[in-house]
Amino acid sequence: MITSGFATLFGLGVRAPFAPGTFGSLAALPAGWLLHWAGGFPLFAFGLIVATVLGYTSTDRYLAAHGEKDPGEVIADEFAGQLLAMAPLSLGLWLANAAPHVFPWPGWVAAFLLFRAFDILKPPPVSTAERLPGALGVMADDLVAGLISAILVTAAAAIAHGWL
Repeated sequence: MITSGFATLFGLGVRAPFAPGTFGSLAALPAGWLLHWAGGFPLFAFGLIVATVLGYTSTDRYLAAHGEKDPGEVIADEFAGQLLAMAPLSLGLWLANAAPHVFPWPGWVAAFLLFRAFDILKPPPVSTAERLPGALGVMADDLVAGLISAILVTAAAAIAHGWL
């Protein structure tokens, strides 16, 4: 079933040789770019919503079946959190009417590095979100890390492009 396989991104989290969360985040980079390329920010936003809903549902089922609190092979949360970190980049390109194939690599690299830092270090409020029960906690800490990263990426873009 798609929802149960999505928790591990269809086995990527199980097969990752090390740091499966990083592999989940890396998988979001081409997926996010393809969503943006195919439909701009509206499709990107839809993909983010789908990834979040499927991530929660599949993680909830995975936890119920395996009885673990936050198994490392579950990486749908990193995938959704990374997409959230990149959302302002897709939105900015879409609002600027940039060609859909444009890949603003400095922003995407910054979003990746910031998200991974917040996900690994778990400063408050990321650590607070992680303490929520079950699949909600598994997903919430990554979504909070993604939101903080998105805010910082937006601030960096505002400075780099002279908006501030």
